[in-house]
Amino acid sequence: MEKDVLILSIESSCDETAASVTKNGREPLSNIIYSQIDLHTLYGGVVPEIASRKHIEKINRVVQAALDEASVGLKDLDAVAVTYGPGLVGALLVGVAEAKAISYAAGLPLVGVHHIEGHIAANYVEHKDLEPPFLCLVVSGGHTHLVIVRDYDKFEIIGRTHDDAAGEAFDKIARAVGLGYPGGPKVDKCAKEGRPDAVTFPRGHVAGSPYDFSFSGLKSAVLNYLNSCRMKQGLDGSTVYSSKTGREDFDPHELIDPEEGITVADVTASFQAAVVDVLVSHTIEAAKEYGFDKVAMAGGVASNSALRAGMKEACEKNGMKLYYPSPVLCTDNAVMIGCAAYYEYMSGTRHGLDLNAMPNLKLGERGF
Repeated sequence: MEKDVLILSIESSCDETAASVTKNGREPLSNIIYSQIDLHTLYGGVVPEIASRKHIEKINRVVQAALDEASVGLKDLDAVAVTYGPGLVGALLVGVAEAKAISYAAGLPLVGVHHIEGHIAANYVEHKDLEPPFLCLVVSGGHTHLVIVRDYDKFEIIGRTHDDAAGEAFDKIARAVGLGYPGGPKVDKCAKEGRPDAVTFPRGHVAGSPYDFSFSGLKSAVLNYLNSCRMKQGLDGSTVYSSKTGREDFDPHELIDPEEGITVADVTASFQAAVVDVLVSHTIEAAKEYGFDKVAMAGGVASNSALRAGMKEACEKNGMKLYYPSPVLCTDNAVMIGCAAYYEYMSGTRHGLDLNAMPNLKLGERGF
């Protein structure tokens, strides 16, 4: 009987301080996440310097909590893994320094993990039958990629955003209508009370690149629509709400266009429908062209209810099987890093103590 492989993993690429112990890649023994959302909500988004300082404050306790929840000590581990890119450089450095210190002190192998590789690997944790190759849509606040997963450590990007990532667009529209930060879950909730066909917003396409994405035009169209409606009401047409935490008087049924009976919820639902349409159509067309009958989603936006429903319907219609993680594994966490690290570890990947944070690391790059 082969020995179980236990890996302590650390994730600190943005505003979550996370640590986990995983067994054989797909079985989490612990999952500790300290979220800074409440703190950054005060500023309407993540403040890098504040995030870095909070990581320093919390990381030792988060790591110890992960070990305690898993009922293991450093002597029981086979390796320590850490996200080393992409992400906020200061935040990444905290996690990398912690992992290197533990690796050196405990004499454990060190495995650096690409953050997006981790998001993709989150699917393996809850879907034991999922194995490469498959097509994966990665959608988050910083990334929108269509990725062919050829093997556990081999990736080919066939589509990417040319401007805003999908999650970034959600945040900007949420602020524009007064929902505040974080935009993704707030728009998702508000849109449930609106009509997705109330306003026709553009579906962005990139000429000559059928699987690439562009959301800046959609974002501008929504902002222009909001401004024109406000001007018709005699309000300041340039209004973008400055309240970071959202308007205290926010009402999803507030009329933004009284003449047409269009509410704020209608606008968010119509915006969300435009994003979902593009994400789903690009993914399904790519799966058809490349011959995949397995489609996965990953990243924070993969927890969006409209995207899940739309992708499920399209996959069923085209005879494809859809995979996505639970919401807690869609957002940043260390379980996904431990899963990705297991396959890197088993393939012989090892890093030295010269491992450094690489904030612009591209998927497929090794950086060492």
